Amino acid sequence: MRPIEVVDRLGRWSSGRGPLYVLLAARLRQLIDDGDLPPGVPLPPDRALASALAVGRTTVVAAYDLLRAEGRITRRQGSGTRVAGVPSGVPPEDAPVDPIFLDSLEARDDDVLLAICAAPGDPPPQLADAFRAIAPELGRITDDIGYYPYGHPTLRQALADRYTARGVPTGPEQVLVTNGGQQALSLLAHALVSPGDQVFVEAPTYPGALEVFREEGAVLRGLPVGLEGLEEAIRERRPALAYVIPTYQNPTGAVMSALARQRVAGAGIPVIEDEVPADLGFPGEELPVPMAAYGDSVISIGSLSKSIWGGLRIGWIRATPPLINRLARLRAVHDLGGNVPSQLAAVHLLPLLDGPDLHDTLKARHDHLHALLTESLPTWEIPTVSGGQCLWVRLPYGDGISFAQTALRHGLAVLPGTTLDITGAGDPHLRLHFRAHPTALTEAAHRLTTAWSTYNPPTTRQHPRPSIAI
Repeated sequence: MRPIEVVDRLGRWSSGRGPLYVLLAARLRQLIDDGDLPPGVPLPPDRALASALAVGRTTVVAAYDLLRAEGRITRRQGSGTRVAGVPSGVPPEDAPVDPIFLDSLEARDDDVLLAICAAPGDPPPQLADAFRAIAPELGRITDDIGYYPYGHPTLRQALADRYTARGVPTGPEQVLVTNGGQQALSLLAHALVSPGDQVFVEAPTYPGALEVFREEGAVLRGLPVGLEGLEEAIRERRPALAYVIPTYQNPTGAVMSALARQRVAGAGIPVIEDEVPADLGFPGEELPVPMAAYGDSVISIGSLSKSIWGGLRIGWIRATPPLINRLARLRAVHDLGGNVPSQLAAVHLLPLLDGPDLHDTLKARHDHLHALLTESLPTWEIPTVSGGQCLWVRLPYGDGISFAQTALRHGLAVLPGTTLDITGAGDPHLRLHFRAHPTALTEAAHRLTTAWSTYNPPTTRQHPRPSIAI
């Protein structure tokens, strides 16, 4: 594509806050995601685009580097810079696996098993019971227009009581109910991050969070799981915030110690504590005290999507009242408020988080999938976990992206580790969830085994051990 064509499509890209390279990357990202720059399209060389835009070459190089780190473009010596995707002449089955959202969130019409989105495959029977229980309450509502930008008071109080019982004294004024944990992340990123701001994340981490921060033009910096080295990193680079999953970390299943939680909470920057997986412990595992117990700089988010059902769309944010007020104003601009019947039903469903059914089922399905994989794929590294929803497996050779393409040709969609790790250390990994029914897990293990027996990686070198265990 000629530089002038790219310039025409870019339009006004420099009118905004933040470094020029971040703004340029943000506009190119939008064009790629919207399909205006389709997969395989060549982008102008650094110098040519810099000249056409009247900016320094370093601006274009930095923008391209950001997009390459996100997997949106490829840069190879001799073949130039291209939008990532399917070059002409490559068969559709070799298309990259969609790492997050869209293709992985809706049921497919074909025979492909989805092992990408780690969430309950169907709602529990108690969900219907909860909606039946609130029917009389709905019938008694009068003089209520039904808009609650902060969330329904009954659910806000129930969530505040739950935090208080877990060792974090909380009032309802510190709780904002959202449409799932993803909206909670989006609101916080929009409120706290400006283009060019640095955000510290674990490597690897939840890919939905990476996408949220990138949409706000953040520059992501990866630290080991548990945000090891956070204090030194803060001294070198003053970040806007840090994001961490301290309990049953997605994807590794790691659990931070109380001492590590205190360390991160006291680092002197805002910290988003993602507690969405925190209720997914196996039987006998004690639920750790939230990181929010150690300081007001910690902002907690939670959700029922992974513990009850994603279709319920109930999430929340726990923070200081001034931040909750700010987020409620921002949220009202987007959707005025959430679904009231779902929020009332959620009050009846919260006790399920502490009941045995959820935890027993998680443990049984983890053990089932782990046993199948260790027997049929003995060369894979497949650590066990004590809670959560994922196995973070390491391939003995090859890479996650090329193997995910092979698995897709055998009817299984898996998440390659590269999409979860901005440092590149996740390249030999896959994230496999164990939330499906045992029959589906058995079939997934069979298809994985078949795919591995046919796998022909781009390179057969053995993966070196990482210097820091994750």
